[in-house]
Amino acid sequence: MILSLLLGGVILSTLSILSFFKIHLIPLIIAQSQIFTPIGSLLDQAVYLAILLPIALYFTRSSTANDPSGNNSVKSLIFITISIVILMGLLFNVYQIFNPPTPGQKLIILPYKIGLQTAFASISQDTNRFVQGFFFGSGFGTFATDFTRFKQAAFNQNQTLWNLTFVKSSSFILELLATTGFLGLLSFVFLIIRGGKVVIAGSNKFVNPFSISLVLAIAALIILPVGFTIQAIFFILLGLFAVVQSLIKADHKKFFDIELQIVALKKGLFNVEALSSTPSITPQHHLRHDTSKILPVIFAIIIFIIVGFLGFFSTSYLISDIKFQSALIAASKNKATETYQNQAQAISIFPYRENYYRIFSQTNLSLANSLASSQPKDASPSASDQQRIYRLIQQSINAARTSTTLSPQTSINWQNLSSIYRSLIGFGQNSESFAIATQQQALILDPNNPQQYILLGGIYYQLGRWENAQTQFQIAVNLKSDFANAHYNLGHALENKGDLDKALAQYEIVKGLVSTDQNSLKQITSEIEVIKSKIEGKVTAVIPEVPPLIAPPLNVSTPSAQLPPQNPPVEIPPPTTATESAQ
Repeated sequence: MILSLLLGGVILSTLSILSFFKIHLIPLIIAQSQIFTPIGSLLDQAVYLAILLPIALYFTRSSTANDPSGNNSVKSLIFITISIVILMGLLFNVYQIFNPPTPGQKLIILPYKIGLQTAFASISQDTNRFVQGFFFGSGFGTFATDFTRFKQAAFNQNQTLWNLTFVKSSSFILELLATTGFLGLLSFVFLIIRGGKVVIAGSNKFVNPFSISLVLAIAALIILPVGFTIQAIFFILLGLFAVVQSLIKADHKKFFDIELQIVALKKGLFNVEALSSTPSITPQHHLRHDTSKILPVIFAIIIFIIVGFLGFFSTSYLISDIKFQSALIAASKNKATETYQNQAQAISIFPYRENYYRIFSQTNLSLANSLASSQPKDASPSASDQQRIYRLIQQSINAARTSTTLSPQTSINWQNLSSIYRSLIGFGQNSESFAIATQQQALILDPNNPQQYILLGGIYYQLGRWENAQTQFQIAVNLKSDFANAHYNLGHALENKGDLDKALAQYEIVKGLVSTDQNSLKQITSEIEVIKSKIEGKVTAVIPEVPPLIAPPLNVSTPSAQLPPQNPPVEIPPPTTATESAQ
């Protein structure tokens, strides 16, 4: 076990060092990056290597101190090499964390204040499941939904983070509180206290080679937002620490083996015994049992089934990931057919990932829109093309609906479904009401995000319902008063409503907010001149068009794609009903 851990650290360190110099040994496109790591993140890899380094140094010291004659020089050299490689890998990792190849790859951690607020809100403000939420949380691995549901409106004042959704809390212990509740946190704290007391107490605390590593793992779990790998290594270290500690004479009475025997009695009953590793003083008091091989065989079969089950799904998960990555690469090269096929195959291999369905739904919509837009003007598509368009749209809606079924409390899934229905306004029956209903559900699950209100207001704007659009845009402005695009959309709603003076006031606010962005400043200045001419009764001014490739970020909320209208509209599937907990 120890050698496996150290060998894993050497492999990770070697890959990290070579990747830094752009030498990539793993023949996968996803691995062709300077910051690629099999663990998932540079932070987790740095913590992993930092945990292993004291173990490697301990055995390096032991092998050299216990061999003054140099008989085991090969063994000493091996541990010295392992320590150096792990140390170098750690240094390269830390350097890349603080100096990423591109600014967009910089490590971003949720502020502790926000993480603490989210954790306590998650276990105390879930009104539909208050008791369950308090004791058991929202469910392990669901922090992203907790964050969107319970983040405070004040978070929008953070200029660099306000539009981000965090899938991890500020630290593992805060994430544990939010997702597993009070009982989950209590269990973890119990393990920390029990392990920490043994490490700190006594004169033998540095005899155990895993003491320092265990302390580092605990510190990382309390301070940093580490992933599953560090969580697993913590429990592995805890087990190894207990094994070694049981061999220390001063503590051998505190650590002992428990043997559980399940035997069949002659009378046909079942008995469970806990046998201490210390022999009994009065063996005559032991009951005589007729042990049978049937029960061990049954349990062995059960274990093999569980291992096989987990192995099958883990392999499927990995293969689907590789296939989906191939789809993304094909999409970057504008290979639409290959993208579609690879995404469909990835979903068929592992049909349990909501983000796959979400992306697949947009791929189908894009293909349908491209096919519909390629038809000659004023000409109806052929029967085969029409059938393909209808099939792609059905697949797009069904994939988006499936993502909301798999994860009904994830706001982005409902937002995605709403965007698809919005693209079908005029094409599909009741698409406008479906778009509004699903966007409202997204808004319920992410109530303090101004972007959600802009999207809902954009649907009303598209339908010409200026009052409703104004209401939603105004909420977005209230949530983030320095959000230029919220003021911009509100100004357009007011302008179309005919309230030109208020629209001009919003445009003037936008002008002040985008004063450092020359493209946006030029655009809003032109629009201010136009609305001023309207107020003065001169409507001859025209807003200059901005080429799409240099379009500034100021824009009225519009659908990502828009299918041409159909008369009569095509029947399309309605959205799935939100679960009670999501509602």
